Amino acid sequence: MVSAAEVLKINASETKALILEFLRNLLEESGADGYVLGLSGGVDSSVVAKLCVEAVGRKKVLGLFMPSDTTPQEDALDAERFASMLDIEYEVIDITSISDYLANICKHGPQASVLAKGNIKPRVRMTLLYYHANILNRLVAGTGNRSELLIGYYTKYGDGGVDCLPIGNLYKTQVRQLAEHLGIPSNIIWKTPTAGLWKGQTDEGEIGLKYEQLDLLLYYLCDLGMDIEAASKLVNIQTELAKNVLMRIKRSEHKRRPIPMPPIPAPLMQR
Repeated sequence: MVSAAEVLKINASETKALILEFLRNLLEESGADGYVLGLSGGVDSSVVAKLCVEAVGRKKVLGLFMPSDTTPQEDALDAERFASMLDIEYEVIDITSISDYLANICKHGPQASVLAKGNIKPRVRMTLLYYHANILNRLVAGTGNRSELLIGYYTKYGDGGVDCLPIGNLYKTQVRQLAEHLGIPSNIIWKTPTAGLWKGQTDEGEIGLKYEQLDLLLYYLCDLGMDIEAASKLVNIQTELAKNVLMRIKRSEHKRRPIPMPPIPAPLMQR
């Protein structure tokens, strides 16, 4: 099987230049004064932070690390070290008490699933990011990649609530390539990805595939339009796993579309 890195190889220098131009233009058009982003200690947020710094300067970038009681200590250390390396303004806000309060305030709380409770955390983080962005007249830079966006592996109005997605058109495999080009520390690039929504949670454990497999499958299915059987064979995975990914794509379509509204014609609204 051909590796994902070979199939999805990017020109890192050109990709970087395109994203930097995008970030500069967006800031100028918006009239904002800089960017705010959530730093997690992972590769995606590290890449976005580095790109924002190179695009608009370190003084216009604020990184927020918002841990909870399920955040790995390794992430805390990596986020702090990387923020220090970039020399950007950096804040730590523990969201444990806020998340716990919200989880318990609802009378239906005892019925909540692990996922429902876990999703509170990215929504609290989104609120804090926008609070800072509003105060400082900045934009919120999202850290989602194409792999996550296609299968809906993010929280609606949580980490999906942002002003822009600088790496949103790059698969995880390609983000890692760009990270190497940008000089991101290797321990961050190859760390096991996790959203830290509950103890022991990992991206690949939930998805059921390694990102290298997922990226190839998504590329064959979504970009090349292959059928399930052909794509599964090329990736060397069971067809059932590929069907599960396709199901994720379909079920998360609502996350990628504008909010639905009934088709009431304009003349009727004016009566």
